[in-house]
Amino acid sequence: MAGVLAVFFAACGKNDKKGQIITNEEDNRKAIELFAPMERSKPDAKNVARTAFDKTVMMAEENLDVIVEYNTYTAKDYQEKTFDEVALDRIRSGMDDLYLLNPDVLQKTGEEGLLADLSDLECAKNLREVVKAANTVDGKLVGIPQEVVVYGLFINQDMFDQYGIEIPNTPEEFLDCCKKFQENGVQTPIGANRWWLETFVFAQAYADLYNGGNAAKEVEELNSGKRKYSDYMRAGFVYLKKLIDAGYIDAKTALTYEAIEGEGADFMAQKTPIVMAYWGAANAETAYGKPDFNMQVIGFPSERGQMPVVSMTGMSAHADSKKLDDTLDVLEEILSDKALQVYAETNKVISPSKNVEVECVPALKPLSDLVNEGTYVLASNAGMKVEQWGNACLIVRKLLGGMSVKECMAEFDRLQEETLKKDGKNK
Repeated sequence: MAGVLAVFFAACGKNDKKGQIITNEEDNRKAIELFAPMERSKPDAKNVARTAFDKTVMMAEENLDVIVEYNTYTAKDYQEKTFDEVALDRIRSGMDDLYLLNPDVLQKTGEEGLLADLSDLECAKNLREVVKAANTVDGKLVGIPQEVVVYGLFINQDMFDQYGIEIPNTPEEFLDCCKKFQENGVQTPIGANRWWLETFVFAQAYADLYNGGNAAKEVEELNSGKRKYSDYMRAGFVYLKKLIDAGYIDAKTALTYEAIEGEGADFMAQKTPIVMAYWGAANAETAYGKPDFNMQVIGFPSERGQMPVVSMTGMSAHADSKKLDDTLDVLEEILSDKALQVYAETNKVISPSKNVEVECVPALKPLSDLVNEGTYVLASNAGMKVEQWGNACLIVRKLLGGMSVKECMAEFDRLQEETLKKDGKNK
């Protein structure tokens, strides 16, 4: 499934051929093979996220006299293999040295021992604790992101003002908000795609776990089977079903929509007042960076108020790479505070380094304030034995396809039981 990395580069150009792997070869310097969801951007590229990443890669190339060769895959449509599926195959086959990974693939391949431990890198010493926690598998730090990815609700403030609708904080207020939009002729208030509706679920499911002061104990109880994931997830799925049944979300269409490319046009054309997206989309001109209206980015509705949803990608190295030392050197460069400062300033994002801070664009101020206060939930936490981001996304798709909430909860129970059995055998 696609996750945060597809998010970062959702607006990048597609490959001309279906399911094509593209390799960019540039010169004869020592080559480090990178598998990522985008090609190297051209000098006049407009996608900010690509440009920010390329800047840090170029720093490594210049300082280490290496060339980072980009291998990339982009699915032509929703029926093809996803980037994550291809990444999993390539890692298991040892085809690359360096990877940009979504949380589900990072956790899975980390558990399989295929990713190098990055704990001893100098750049790891500067990481925020939440970054380490989210990317540590079996005691090993197997991924380091270039940004802390925060999801929120992108809203057209002008449409809210036009119809006299207050910004919602709680689930009930959000339902009322959508109802008022429909009463004013907005047929489908929420623009959705097949990747990101789990953000609504996570905000409902884990608001208390991550903000109640008892997260470590509750995660331990989930891992031991004392608590059930389904007990947390149920409220979020029930709520999402309400949004679908009321017609606030078009489930059938969402199942075929890619992130931003599907629902984005209606949002930018001011036909849809609400979409969900990641922080960087507010900066990228190819996403939502330059709307013709007053856009605000807020947290998802929860009983604790607006709730940002945080997910972690990872830059990872293959544990069995024949060029592991050189690959780790490249990681040291592109994940150094100097490079992360360049990345954060270019992309106006929250840095994984506690030493790097930049000012966000005005539209992100509401979301930024919440994150800085420590109010958020994690949608990816490698400390949870049952992987969150990918599994929740797939089960949400089943809900969109007509599966009942009860059946969806049975899926979470099955995953938890399988994990407990696997853990028991390993012990």
